[in-house]
Order: sequence, then C-alpha cells, then structure tokens
Amino acid sequence: MAKARTLVSLTAQVVLLVAIAAAFFLRTPQVDGISMEPRVQAGEFVLINTLAFRFGPIRRGDVVAFRHDAPTPETYIKRIIGLPGERVEVRDGVVSVNGRTLAEPYVEFPDRRSAPPVVVPPNTYYVLGDNRADSDDSRTWGVLAASDIVGKAVVGIWPPRRI
Repeated sequence: MAKARTLVSLTAQVVLLVAIAAAFFLRTPQVDGISMEPRVQAGEFVLINTLAFRFGPIRRGDVVAFRHDAPTPETYIKRIIGLPGERVEVRDGVVSVNGRTLAEPYVEFPDRRSAPPVVVPPNTYYVLGDNRADSDDSRTWGVLAASDIVGKAVVGIWPPRRI
C-alpha cells in the first residue's frame, strides 16, 4: 500500500511539473489565415515549443512562430527557407538557395510569382508560407529577425481531426 501511495505521489508531482513547464515554455496560438495550408489550417491551434531554439539551431525547413508587427499580439507561422549568409531567389515560383533549386514537397499550392534575390543578413531568416499562392512572407516584407522568433511550431492540437 505504501508503494502505491508513493507511486501516486510521484505521478502527481510529474504531472504538476509538466503542467508548469507547459505553461511557461509552450504556447498554443490559433492560426488565422491559410498561408501554411495544407500543413496548418485556418482556425487550428498549434503547439509552439518556445525552448526549441535554445538547445539547437534553426534549420531550413523548420516551421517557426514569430511576431511580425511588434504592436500586434498576433503570432505568425512560416517555414524557414534561407539561413544567414545564404542567397535566396524566387523565380517564377521556383525557390533556389545558393544557386540550387530547393526541393519543397510540402508546397501543395504553388505560385508563379518571382522575388528579387536576397542575401540573408546575419541574425535574420528568409521565410515563406507553404501555400505560396496565398502567403504574405519574405517575398513581400523582407527577412525575419531572429529576435522576433517565438519558437518552433510542433503540432496542431485542435481540432482533433488534425492530430
């Protein structure tokens, strides 16, 4: 009986610790817009790991959450395409990084627009939405400052059909 109480106590402590960690290090903003479809859909709540990039680097292909316009509380979600020091070009919808065409199996809704070449400055990233035909991203407003990144978008958590 004492072992059972100890196990229950330990389980309760672990659950409490996880809940506290989640409250401080995870966020769940609701997505407003279709720029990341089909991976992330409008109205979906997405789990954001705010510690992900403290323990590892930001990599091409990561889906990140960030603040775009400082006065607004909104969190935006886009995919990292260009890293600091890389040359990114979008020509007729085809993305190239350092002269090599980027394989993008996640783009289901392509776009044929072009954007001028950009060498990504230090401490910034070039980001694009997966739904290229309906995304406001680095092609429009330029690179994303590393300091604006909130965390890594991990998984959709609501509605349940997307889990």
